Amino acid sequence: MDAVVDIADLQVANDPTVDLVTYSLGSCIGVAIWDPETHVGGLLHYMLPQSSISPEKARANPAMFADTGVPQLFRKAYELGAVKKRMIVKVAGGSSLLDDNGTFNIGKRNYIILRKIFWKNGILIDSEDVGGAISRTVRLQVATGRVTIRSRGKEVEL
Repeated sequence: MDAVVDIADLQVANDPTVDLVTYSLGSCIGVAIWDPETHVGGLLHYMLPQSSISPEKARANPAMFADTGVPQLFRKAYELGAVKKRMIVKVAGGSSLLDDNGTFNIGKRNYIILRKIFWKNGILIDSEDVGGAISRTVRLQVATGRVTIRSRGKEVEL
């Protein structure tokens, strides 16, 4: 059963029949986490790097921003029994769609802030598919932790 994670959204599950999936990652970032012992998985689809640009939006929807969404993703996984040191983390997105001149660099800025958050919290990225000028769909199988990326008609395991 697919549980769709919308833009500026996150979901966490421990049901082995669930696949968490998010579509149309362009400059947004998808963060998939999975604890192999408890089989708790989570997926975040955030849009922007820092909540300081709109604190009221961050309060209403923390998943919109990296600096509020990432901590919320991990907290919700911990509530289901996940443990940080066991987490397998996979990341996708951060493209430069519709920004050929690099004027805004939202994708790059989204990725840089994620790396900073992870560095400060001692979290390593197991694998990633970031950058470029493509849109991606990310799927996390909660039962196995398998993460796949679908882009341009092809699917690869991350």
